Amino acid sequence: MGEAFFYHLTRRPLEAVLPDLLGKSLGRGWRVAVRGTDPRRMDWLDQKLWQGPEDGFLPHGLSGGPHDADQPILLTTDMQAGNAPGCLMAIDGAEVAAEEVIALDRVCVLFDGQDGAALQRARDQWRALTGAGCKAHYWSEESGRWEKKAES
Repeated sequence: MGEAFFYHLTRRPLEAVLPDLLGKSLGRGWRVAVRGTDPRRMDWLDQKLWQGPEDGFLPHGLSGGPHDADQPILLTTDMQAGNAPGCLMAIDGAEVAAEEVIALDRVCVLFDGQDGAALQRARDQWRALTGAGCKAHYWSEESGRWEKKAES
């Protein structure tokens, strides 16, 4: 059974935090699905990842191509990722089901701490997942480094 990790972004934007988490996930041997809600935002994120440092290249692709199953990191808006991920990273309030937390090694929910709607969505997701019996951890970077603030 996996766990859900909630990352409250207060100091750095998604495009700065996500590459670190993706690199750590690949280092664990996991394929990753990054699930968003808006195809244009996923295109934007794809470009940001391609523009990253050469020594920090993260092999990835947008879903819907002929090689989805081969992608170590697949950016998608679909509930079913075509790359058989061990880790799901949900951004921009994307849906996460308790069954996914149970089935995957890890689920990460990243949310913008400056956005009231995103905060409420993350709180709702925390309640839904922990209410379904999923183990969850809440991390904040408010102090300047990541600290675990709560777990259930």
